[in-house]
Amino acid sequence: VQLQASGGGLVQPGGSLTLSCAASGSAFSIDVMGWYRQAPGKQREAVATATNDITNYADSVKGRFTISRDNAKNMAYLQMNNLKPEDTAVYYCRARGRTVVRGTDTLFDHWGQGTLVTVSS
Repeated sequence: VQLQASGGGLVQPGGSLTLSCAASGSAFSIDVMGWYRQAPGKQREAVATATNDITNYADSVKGRFTISRDNAKNMAYLQMNNLKPEDTAVYYCRARGRTVVRGTDTLFDHWGQGTLVTVSS
């Protein structure tokens, strides 16, 4: 299963941006999709995660960011509103689920490449 993240860019404080994550492959199902970020000099942190029923957010983004999934398209999105300079980071998507490898059900936990979000005036 491969993940492709996109949508990063430069935005002014208070602006909005939407990140997308596309999962591709064969014979897989996704249990959890999530967005994580890593700012310069800091550890990677969870931003938002979503199962089919439950979403979780970091306290720092609650009320500003929204994670959503389109299971039919194997996509996840992160709508980011009221962006702040401290949101500047490389954002990564992550998917955990199940796939079939050589006829055997296998769990996977994969990361996409990062997409840079810069919030600056």
